[in-house]
Amino acid sequence: MTTSSPRRFPIAGLFLIAGAVALDAWAGVAVARLSQHWLPVQASSAAPLVDGLFALESGIGTFIFLGCCSVILWTLLFNRAPKYDLRNGDPIEGNLRLEVTWTLIPLVLVMAIAWHTIQVNRTLATLGGKLRTTGGHDHGAELVAQLPAGRSEPLAPVGPIDVIARQWSWEFDYPNGVRSTELHLPVNRQAEFRLISLDVLHGFYVPAFRLKQDIIPGSEITYRLTPTREGRYRLRDSQFSGGYFSTNQTDVVVESEQDYRSWLREAALLPLQEAPNPADSLYQRRQERGDRGWAVVPPAPPPRVNVSADPAALHDA
Repeated sequence: MTTSSPRRFPIAGLFLIAGAVALDAWAGVAVARLSQHWLPVQASSAAPLVDGLFALESGIGTFIFLGCCSVILWTLLFNRAPKYDLRNGDPIEGNLRLEVTWTLIPLVLVMAIAWHTIQVNRTLATLGGKLRTTGGHDHGAELVAQLPAGRSEPLAPVGPIDVIARQWSWEFDYPNGVRSTELHLPVNRQAEFRLISLDVLHGFYVPAFRLKQDIIPGSEITYRLTPTREGRYRLRDSQFSGGYFSTNQTDVVVESEQDYRSWLREAALLPLQEAPNPADSLYQRRQERGDRGWAVVPPAPPPRVNVSADPAALHDA
C-alpha cells in the first residue's frame, strides 16, 4: 500500500504572482500620474476633481489591462499545447474559489470608482434649477441691476450671465446689459449662468474647465462654475447642432477682478453691432456651388452685441 506524499505549497509560484501583481500595481500608479499631462491646463475649481477621477480610472484600467495581457502571454509561452496536439482541453468543472475571486475583484473596483464619482459630483454641484419655457427668451431685458462697486467675500457669485446658443454662434448677456460673443469672467469668483437655446440642442463645454452641460431648447438651466486661472480658453459646442456646428466656438477670458470690471465699463459704452458668424461664409459658399449634398439649414441671424470675439486671438486651451 502506497501513501501519497503531501502536496507542497508552491512558494516560488506565490512569490512570482506577488511580484507580478506589485509590478502591475506600480505600472497602474505610474500611468495614473502620467495621465495628468494628457489633459489641458486646469482652469477651474472642478478641474482637479475631474482629473483625479480620470487618473483613478486610468490607473485601474491599466492594472486590469496589463494583468489580463500578462496572463494571456504566460499561457502562450508556458502553457500552450504541443505542436500537432489537436486534443480538446481538460473538461474542468466549475472552480468555486476562482469564480468568487474574479467576481469580487471587479465588484470592488467598480464600487470604488462609483463611490469616488458620486463624491466628485456632490462636490461639484454645478447644476441649479431648470425652468421650462414655452417660447423665445428676452435677451436680458430684465437684467438691469449694475454690479456692486465692491465685495468683501472672495467667492461671491457673479451673474447671472445669460449664455444664449444658436446656430451657430454664442451670445452672453451680463447683468449690467452688456452683450458680447466672448465670455469674460473674474478669476476665483463663482459665476452663475442661465443656459438658453434658441433653436436646437447645444453643449456648453470648456475643456480647460472640465465641465460640460447640454443646453436644451425650451428650458432655462442654471449652471455654476469657478475659474481659477487667468487666461483665454476655448468654448466649444459639444453637441451636433447642425451642419456647421464645428464653427460654433468662441473664447472665455478669465481675468482679474479689476480687469473684469474695467471691461464691463468699457463694453457698456460701445454701440450694438452685428457679430460675425463663421458659418455665414460657409453657407454662402455652399449656395454658390449649387446647394448640393445633405440639406443644411441657414445660420441664424447674427446677434447684436457690444463686443465681438476676436477669431485671431490665441487661447491657452
